[in-house]
Amino acid sequence: MTVQAAYDTRNAYLRLQWKTKGAWPGVEYPYYRFDGKEWKAYGGPRLKQEVRDGKQPAIYEDRVSIMLDDGKVPLFAEQGCWLTCHDGERDTRGQASSEEAAANPLLAAIKKTDVRKYLPATRTDPLDWKTGKPLAEIERLKAAGGFVDLIQWRAHRSNPVGMADDGYVLEYRNFDAGKNPFAANLDKETRQPKFMFDAAKAGGKAVTAEQVFKKEHILVQGGNAVPFDAAAGWKEGDMLPQYVLSAAQASGSAADNKASGSWQDGVWTVVIIRPLGLANSDDKALAEGGVYNVGFAVHDDNVTSRAHYVSLPTTLGIGAKAKIEAVKLP
Repeated sequence: MTVQAAYDTRNAYLRLQWKTKGAWPGVEYPYYRFDGKEWKAYGGPRLKQEVRDGKQPAIYEDRVSIMLDDGKVPLFAEQGCWLTCHDGERDTRGQASSEEAAANPLLAAIKKTDVRKYLPATRTDPLDWKTGKPLAEIERLKAAGGFVDLIQWRAHRSNPVGMADDGYVLEYRNFDAGKNPFAANLDKETRQPKFMFDAAKAGGKAVTAEQVFKKEHILVQGGNAVPFDAAAGWKEGDMLPQYVLSAAQASGSAADNKASGSWQDGVWTVVIIRPLGLANSDDKALAEGGVYNVGFAVHDDNVTSRAHYVSLPTTLGIGAKAKIEAVKLP
């Protein structure tokens, strides 16, 4: 992957470019499929057991991620994102069961049922996910800047509305405060989708398995999405995306980052726009003259969790000497 960086008085700009394994852009995401009675999950990332067993097709979005540290996270400069990966996480050796995760007091306190990325400083034993420090200590670590910022551009869930989501890694892989540009498209009470395609704009109210990978199938509020109509004559095999997008409803610190991505001749070109001087408690603030430890990751060919390409840690300078130097725009 090649990286270019620039900045002006308001923003930092990162231009990332890489060649994909697939012969088409990975803009699809798993669906809900109607089986004649119920809407059930269809498709999944390549490492999912049902996909590995041939019971579901491999469907997942391409993604590029950036981890960012301002020097306050011990060992991140040496280890990069490897510092956040541990046994017990999804698709790793010794993956924790939901019962094992529920027995961890820290995970129970933050209402999580699995193990995701975390920093060793949040555990009493840095190498054992089963341990954990009290929430008050976690909050002190966060207030002192002891977290890693995590910016993620997603080909399905953020790119169509010109955004990249914003999060951070501390005791877990967290989203920033506010609302992401994407939201679940399933009503927990009715177990039916919340939105369907506007047939006049999308050519039909749903998608079929034969149409997957033929073109983009992305629900956008204010665009091609309309409220779901249970009486619209659904038949077995009809499918709707698992997420619905909205830039207008994205809010708070979670909505800090803008982005644009295009795929041509097997290559993604993504530009991420990050405001300078963010003052949110869950952000690392970029400023002219600053040097930051960074790591990059690419999810490609229908994968998520551990199945991704990762860079060694490097440095980003905003108008300062570093391995990657952001130049000032006129």
